[in-house]
Amino acid sequence: MTRTSAGCWSVLFPLAFCLGVMPAAAQNYPARSIRVIVPFAPGGATDAVLRMLAPKLSENLGQQVVVDNRPGGASTIGMDLVAKSAPDGYTLGVANLSFSINPALFGARLPYNTERDFALVSLVTIVPLVMSVHPSVPARSIGELIALAKAKPGSLNYSSSGNASATQMATELFRHMAGISIVHVPYNGGGPALISVLSGQVSIYAGSIPALLPHFKTGRLIGLAITTAKRDPAIPDIPSVAEAALPGYDAREWQGIVVPAATPPAVVSRLHQELVKTLLAPELKDRFASVGATAVGSTPEEFAAHLRQETATMGRIVREAGIRIE
Repeated sequence: MTRTSAGCWSVLFPLAFCLGVMPAAAQNYPARSIRVIVPFAPGGATDAVLRMLAPKLSENLGQQVVVDNRPGGASTIGMDLVAKSAPDGYTLGVANLSFSINPALFGARLPYNTERDFALVSLVTIVPLVMSVHPSVPARSIGELIALAKAKPGSLNYSSSGNASATQMATELFRHMAGISIVHVPYNGGGPALISVLSGQVSIYAGSIPALLPHFKTGRLIGLAITTAKRDPAIPDIPSVAEAALPGYDAREWQGIVVPAATPPAVVSRLHQELVKTLLAPELKDRFASVGATAVGSTPEEFAAHLRQETATMGRIVREAGIRIE
């Protein structure tokens, strides 16, 4: 990333914000309803997180926050709409893992520039996944799974919710770091991908905690390791991939709020303050947990650092695994 583009992502807040003083330009914002573009169809985790967040954010901002689903193009249709919207704080966008994948996936065909066309407001949530196997797989730890895959290259397969999905990217990063050969079987969504491993059609699946936890309890699936760097409180007995076998491994789905790049810093500042305040609301904690999400509430600079790392890692996986959108 160039110093210029880094400035677009991080140099957003005047000293007055750091001192807790609201800039005058933001005092009348917002004066009408705010639209949040979710670049996916209703029903998925990203949509669910924003629909949980929107009512409390509306309350804190004093104006209605409306979720507007614009699916298609692996999120590029919705994010392009955000990039080209008026930079006035009344159109927000929800970036997630696909936002960091798409520069490598689409290259010159990407209709916007991820670095230049957006200002970052805050990370909203982190969503860990759990590497799991069908009980017929003779592995009861992530180390044993790696050993099995090395002993029988190409004999194990894994399901995902689609090409370039969080489930594929987490498993491909695992495959790359472990130095193993396993076969990808993509499905159209998390539901079919889960059914395929429950039925034993595939061996491995990295899915969300809420989707997999009931099956861990019944023994229909075996949870081996969580994909984030640290264990998750919802399943404290399951180690992380990093601590159990692959130091440095860290993969997750995530959501964050972005706005068009030219949005006034005072408006971005107000949005940031109210968004973080919203994410601290105790009533959201349990609701987020129902979809496996953990509230974050970062600074724009922290979001920028996260996005730089994710873009570099995901880009490498796309290139090395030859991932394409059909």
